[in-house]
Amino acid sequence: MVGLGQLLGFGLAAFVVIVIPGPSVLFAVGRAISYGPRVALATVIGNSTGLAVIMCLVIAGLGAIVARSDAVFVAIKLAGAAYLVYLGVQSWRHRKELQLTTVEPRAPMTVRRAVGQGFVVGLTNPKGFMIFAALLPPFVDRSAGAPPATEQMLMLGWIAVVIGVVSDSIWAFVAGRARDWFASSPQRVQRLGAIGGTSMIGLGIGLALTGRGD
Repeated sequence: MVGLGQLLGFGLAAFVVIVIPGPSVLFAVGRAISYGPRVALATVIGNSTGLAVIMCLVIAGLGAIVARSDAVFVAIKLAGAAYLVYLGVQSWRHRKELQLTTVEPRAPMTVRRAVGQGFVVGLTNPKGFMIFAALLPPFVDRSAGAPPATEQMLMLGWIAVVIGVVSDSIWAFVAGRARDWFASSPQRVQRLGAIGGTSMIGLGIGLALTGRGD
């Protein structure tokens, strides 16, 4: 059984890292404003699933490779950056298709597609690898009688995943509250699509340009 000190220590460290807006948070916020809470929550589910996959990969040994290999780290980072830029361009191209009403929002985005896109963003977010590769190992108890390291890492890792779900959902909910203001004007919605697309493009470029220690 993982000790209370391990749970609190890693939980606090993971919370500090996760709650700071990064690719996953900003992506969920953009989806909340552009498409509403249903799509935003689907995005959060997809993103959190991607984070869970990262956790499993790290525990299986990929974390050590990422920590040592600049090439692997850069490849993951650039893949995520390219996908964000692609989604930003798509938002620009289809911004006039966004239609919001106070009764039933209609937008070219299904829940299944939102989950898939959120999954890719979560899976290619370097912050996820850093959470599990850099933060997780120091909290593993290697003393005699302690549970196996893999078991401890899995238990602690799921804490980070749950924190991510709660944090991203709160961000998305707060952003979605501002959505109704745009429903009365198609021009506002189109501008929103343009702003959201520009933000994702800028976020992707910024992610590509960040250094290994950022």
